[in-house]
Parts: sequence; C-alpha cells; structure tokens
Amino acid sequence: MSAPTVPTRRAAHDLGPVTTVAEGFTLPSALAFGDDGAVYVADTRLRPERSGRVWRLGEAGERTLLSGAFVPPITGLAFRGGSLWVSQGGPPGRISRLDPDGSVTHVLTDLPGGDHHVGEVTFGPDGKLYFGLGALTNTGIIGLDTLANGWQARQPAVLDVPGYDIVLRNVRVRTSDPHSDDPTTERLTGPFSPFGEVVQADTHILGARLWGWPLATAAVHRADPDGSGVELVCWGLRNPFGLRFLPDGRLIAIDQGADDRGSRPIGGVPDFLWEVRDAAWYGWPDYFGGRPVTDPAYRPSDGSIPTFVLANHDELPRPERPLTAFPGGVSATALDVDPASAGRVVTVALETGPRSAGCAIVLVRTTDGAQHVLHTSAFADPVALRYHPADGALWIVDSGVSAASSADGRRRGRVLRVDDRPSAPPA
Repeated sequence: MSAPTVPTRRAAHDLGPVTTVAEGFTLPSALAFGDDGAVYVADTRLRPERSGRVWRLGEAGERTLLSGAFVPPITGLAFRGGSLWVSQGGPPGRISRLDPDGSVTHVLTDLPGGDHHVGEVTFGPDGKLYFGLGALTNTGIIGLDTLANGWQARQPAVLDVPGYDIVLRNVRVRTSDPHSDDPTTERLTGPFSPFGEVVQADTHILGARLWGWPLATAAVHRADPDGSGVELVCWGLRNPFGLRFLPDGRLIAIDQGADDRGSRPIGGVPDFLWEVRDAAWYGWPDYFGGRPVTDPAYRPSDGSIPTFVLANHDELPRPERPLTAFPGGVSATALDVDPASAGRVVTVALETGPRSAGCAIVLVRTTDGAQHVLHTSAFADPVALRYHPADGALWIVDSGVSAASSADGRRRGRVLRVDDRPSAPPA
C-alpha cells in the first residue's frame, strides 16, 4: 500500500513545504508504517470517555478504527511481524500487541508511570523488544509538582525504583501537606520514597542499601516479544521515551533533562541524545549530561544549590556523556533514523516553547553530534516522527495541543508530510 497523498495545505518554511495528510484527531501521539506502506496513527479521546485508539489511514487520508481498547495516553507505536506494538502510559502502564484481526494481547502490564511513562518500543538485531521507563519524579523526590500532575493521587504507593544497588544520603525535604486543612502542616519526604515518608528498613533494603531491580524507573529494558525475560539494559536516563537502532547495531535514545520544579529543582538542564550501552549509568538523579547537579550551571531559579541523594557514586559506573545536547528552553519530543544516511544522521523534533512560534527539526550526525537545525512554523507540537519506508518521506504527528484548542474544544491534531527530504550540508 502506498502512502496517502492528499495535497490539502502547503506552507514553505526553512524546513520546506509541508502537506497535511489527515486532520481532525483529538490528541494524536504516535505513528507507524506497515511493511506494505500502511499508515497507523494513535489517538487519545478525552471526552466523553478516556480511551486510546489506533487508526489505519487510507489512500485519501480516511481512517479505519482498528481498536479502541488501549489505556491512554498511547506513547508509542511500532510495527513488527505483521502486528502493531502499542505503548500505553496508563495507569496501568502497558505494552500490547495489536494483531491484524483486531485482537489485543497485553505483552507487559502493570508498568510504573508517573511524571513520565513507558516509552515507545523498538526491536533490536537480537529480535528482542526494547523500551524505556521514565522516572516517576523530576529528580527522585515526590513533591507538590508531582501531586499537581495528578498521578500520585491515583497511585499513592508508587515510587521510583533504582536499577542498580544504591545507598541514600540523609536527604529530607519538608513540603506543605496538601491533604491537611492546616496550611502550616508539613510532611517530610525522602528520595525513592512515597510522599510524606522516608526509607525505612524492609525487605527491599540491605542495611542502608536499596537493591537494584530488573524493572526499574529511569531505565531502558529489553524482553522477548512475548513479554518474558525482562532485563535491565541500563539505568539513569530520566525519560528515555524515544529509542532507535542504527544499522550498525547501536541503540540511541532521546532523553528529557530535569526541570526547575518540585522539592528538588534543578535548573538549566537541556535535553540529550544518547548512545545506550549495556550496564551503563547515565547519571540520574545526581548527574545530567555527565555533569553533577552541584555544577553552578544547574542552579535553580530559587538560588538553592542541589545536593546529591546517592552516597555510593564510587560503586556505580562512571556517568556517561551524551552524543549531543539540545539548546536550552526546548524539548526533544521525537526521533527517527534517516534511512538514506546509512545511520550517519538521526532526525529529532524539538518544541521551541511558547516564546518562539513553531518548532525545529534537527539533523544530528551520529559520528560527532553536530546539529543542522531547520525551523518551521507549520506546526508547533510535534510528538512523533517517522520516515516512510517506501519513498523516504518524513512524516510528523502534530498533537495540536494549544491554549486555543483547550479553550474551544476543537480537534486540531494532524498528520503531516514534509515534501522535500531534510538534508544537512556535507561535513
């Protein structure tokens, strides 16, 4: 099946002409192509009921519902062996297989989710499925920011789980108790603990040491396609939601850096592109981009100096350094490997934020991390990015989320195609 070709609206920008292929989605979030060129789009319906749906697009952009049996938000789609693999943030977090007959099999379920969720699936040269699990918190301590996001009220006992054995420093944070009628009431919370609690001796602890677990947050995992044999690949990536394999077998990931918020704010942390290695540590919650949180560049807006929460850095692998970091004030939201580059270029979508209209598509050389930036105002909220296997065209999902869409309730989500292949100047 060839790609839908609906020349509706075009606009020329630095990125080049962009065509709207399909529109009117509620909250589209993921895109995948079948071996025959079929186009699949994930969408979340918020009202009257919350549901995650997967659609197939036809030649003229019309859509056919394949299944609405998913827990929103849908965070990724991958096509493999005639089936779709659907990542769902939940709760509960899940990875499910959607077969051609419409049947759904939950391959992995009860995956943790909080500030961040289970990421999209990619399949490795070993035939295993790889997926990321983001940190439940910003930087390891549950605070009022986490409560405001809503997940902690639904899952009060859920907390971040380390991938390697760790020893905690005596870090305690006092936070106003939102559950009390007395505004002066405070709760004391420690890292890797539920809100209002500190780590106490239980079956998970050997003395002052927390065990590393094979299913950890802030980590990348792999498993057999049926969900068995789950194992940890690496730990310390705050939100490794985008994963791709290069032709030479290397695994890469985009990762969103810490925010200046909550009980342990950290300022000035950019988003990163990493090469993912077995048994490596990527630094969360004490290092970002290979630099410690005590670095003056990471001082938050309240002027405080972040402190370490882990006491055994010397027992952990040396923190990795990123392939590249993206400019401050933007969010890396999606990536794919340019098929014409033999793995030498990956393409990353960046949201540039409310102060700058539109977004940017960045071509990154995997040899040295050099970036070639293409700006556009044709869309503002890119959440998925894929190259079509038939003609190599770059497709993008724009979620359409904005203040205007929230106010008027209109469905603004779109699937777009970049008509001219983005290319970087020769090195």
